[in-house]
Amino acid sequence: MPNLRSYAVILAFLCVPSGWASTDTAYSKADVETAILLRDDAMSGTRAWNIVESLTTEVGPRLAGSEAEARARDWAVKNLTRYGFENVRVEAFMIEGWRRGAETAEVVSPFPQKLAITSLGNSVATPPNGVEAEVVLFESLAALRAAPDDSLKSKIAYVGHAMKRTQDGSSYGHFVRLRSAAAVEAGRRGAIATLIRSIGTDSHRMPHTGNMSYSTDVTPIPIAALSNPDADQLERMAQRGQSIRVKLTLTPSYTGVVQSGNVVAELPGSDLADELVVIGGHLDSWDLGTGAIDDGAGVAITMEVLRRIKEAGLKPRRTIRLVLWGAEEVGLLGGYAYADKYKDTLRNHVIGTESDFGAGRIWKITRNINEQAKAVADKIAELVEPLGIAPGSNSARSSGPDLSPMNAQGFPGFRFVQDGSDYFDLHHTPDDTLDKIDPAAMDQNVAAYLVFVWMAANSNVSDWGWPAEK
Repeated sequence: MPNLRSYAVILAFLCVPSGWASTDTAYSKADVETAILLRDDAMSGTRAWNIVESLTTEVGPRLAGSEAEARARDWAVKNLTRYGFENVRVEAFMIEGWRRGAETAEVVSPFPQKLAITSLGNSVATPPNGVEAEVVLFESLAALRAAPDDSLKSKIAYVGHAMKRTQDGSSYGHFVRLRSAAAVEAGRRGAIATLIRSIGTDSHRMPHTGNMSYSTDVTPIPIAALSNPDADQLERMAQRGQSIRVKLTLTPSYTGVVQSGNVVAELPGSDLADELVVIGGHLDSWDLGTGAIDDGAGVAITMEVLRRIKEAGLKPRRTIRLVLWGAEEVGLLGGYAYADKYKDTLRNHVIGTESDFGAGRIWKITRNINEQAKAVADKIAELVEPLGIAPGSNSARSSGPDLSPMNAQGFPGFRFVQDGSDYFDLHHTPDDTLDKIDPAAMDQNVAAYLVFVWMAANSNVSDWGWPAEK
């Protein structure tokens, strides 16, 4: 069989050109043939793992607003330019910077021992010498909210939860509210600090970080996450009926207004170049691991998709835009900056999706599209079915975290759902490292994204479900 580039040339001569689509046909035979070719070629091996290896080795952790995130943008620009993409650029925006300091905790009594903790992103610091106080335990956020006013005066609140492992990570959306709400609710009741059980599903002594925020009507108090085994330990101590005292020291600091940015690259379209199909992942990561799973994998998968189309010498009808989002972990700030920058041309974005749920195999498609786009979306589903991917709901608005600001304004939803059975074992921990990634699983992701991108960029459907303009 000829290689991908030569086979694409053969298709151009023997089949209807990829730009063709009759008024009553959503896609051409050549579109389908090319999508199958791209899919099957990717399943024989891609460079996706090599790309994430490069990012995590040469840059490492990439905290939003840090010098390391800036180096990641430089890394991206260098590689995207080397691959021959067009309009490679950094679209800068400013954020409030934060950096981690020292973080220690220990049970002072009745059973003295150290605890494994980590500051939550955006947490304020304790006094330099820390705080020491009695701990009051709550089994859930609801239990904390039910506590009387002033019931935690001069105490440390601990809040647990019951998050469970699921294939699609569906429980995370509910339990993650604890990260921001716990310090606010505890502070409202007079607490001087807060500890929470890590928002994760592992049993390793590795606490999970993540961003939190404060309310303007409550004095900020420091907050940290306990590893799950340490949360278990604290809860077992409480079952013995004695008062527990903990000493906690956190020394994070705010670094003022600093720069972040989205890195953009394109494969320009032909006759529909003003219309955009968007893919990408977020370039920043938390600072405990090397950001391989979250979200170096998504960066690598989508970069490789664009690289393979370029290498094959294929020309899409619509422009395929890759966005490597900045400052996702601290509030989807890259997504909001992008939606604001392109607010006057958002409707030029036909469809898109983000890879931001690790490096596991895709097993399901979710979407929210109109009847006009159904034929193309159904054909995409048919073409990725041999990869083990099944169609799912047509009521899921999200195209991925960084595209959610656009989804909120009516951007049609489409997403490949990866197997996240172990995602929240690794998420936001020191264990988010390259060795957790299976190259073959990344190849399957690349194959699926190639089908989606090629069919969406070349179909005869420009409206996937934007609401009517008022």
